[in-house]
Amino acid sequence: MADLSVAVLVGRLTRDAELKYTNSGQAVCHFAVATGTRRKKGDQWVDESSFWDVDLWGKQGESINQYLTKGKLVAVEGTMRQDRWEQDGQSRMKVIVNANTVQLLGATQSGGQSYGGSQGAQDGPRDSRSRDDSRSQSSGQAPQAPSSDEFSDDIPF
Repeated sequence: MADLSVAVLVGRLTRDAELKYTNSGQAVCHFAVATGTRRKKGDQWVDESSFWDVDLWGKQGESINQYLTKGKLVAVEGTMRQDRWEQDGQSRMKVIVNANTVQLLGATQSGGQSYGGSQGAQDGPRDSRSRDDSRSQSSGQAPQAPSSDEFSDDIPF
């Protein structure tokens, strides 16, 4: 059986992301995510925060970096690794999440559009019915149901 190290985080960025490049030219986007939980200590519930360092490598990091600003709500999925080093004669260790995907959650400050996917806003292609519906709504007409011959026989599942 193979070992497994998976991390799934949903939290807010504690600072703006930093985009750096390795000596070989590979991009790495560094950011930190704060997550919270509640624990019962004695008779009271106490909020506890955890802070996670995240690295997003390659083109994904380059393209989403500009959207990763302090306070932004994100979902991160990736693997965990430990960085170990010695400082002032003491061994140090830090857990870093190597992100596979990062999703921007929630609305933007300017307009209420949410970003999804690992590379910011994704406006996927719409089918013709969606375009027809938006045109008829803007012209004041009620949207019409598609005729039965507009549906294909292929079921997507």
